[in-house]
Amino acid sequence: MKKCALVIGHKKQSPGALNKSSGTTEFAFNEQLALDIEERVSGVNVQRIYRRTYRTLPTDINELNPDFIISLHCNAFNESVSGTEVLYYHRSKKGKRIASILNDHLVDALELNDRGVKPKTSEDRGGYLLKHTTAPCLIAEPFFIDNNKDFQVVNDKREGLITAYVNAIQSISKSL
Repeated sequence: MKKCALVIGHKKQSPGALNKSSGTTEFAFNEQLALDIEERVSGVNVQRIYRRTYRTLPTDINELNPDFIISLHCNAFNESVSGTEVLYYHRSKKGKRIASILNDHLVDALELNDRGVKPKTSEDRGGYLLKHTTAPCLIAEPFFIDNNKDFQVVNDKREGLITAYVNAIQSISKSL
């Protein structure tokens, strides 16, 4: 059975982006999302990961020896940008391929603007994690949490979002 490390972006003490209207943080949103995904996936061993520190995160993940990694995040910019994107390490062909699988599932579920799969170098945002994990690693940014319209779409389509992650994890595990 393949193993997926499901990383909850950020941590309670450093919760990431915020939806000002609801007070929902990126960490709180993704912690519950990870629990829901983990509960529904079958045929894949999903291991939820909490970040101790950003520097130790790749080592903590690598010690689990996963087949692939999905780090759950929410984008934020200026409260008006919208859409879905998935980041991968620019030198990882497997990463690019599985990023497309995840991105397609997320875009189909949420029907937000498809910002596509984006290669990242070690110097880019998220690049440290992408570079220093041994398994193909993805950073999922399914919506902009600071955009109230995106946030409403995600809340209205929450079950679809969970199903999209579940189906993508199962598809990715079969493709490796």
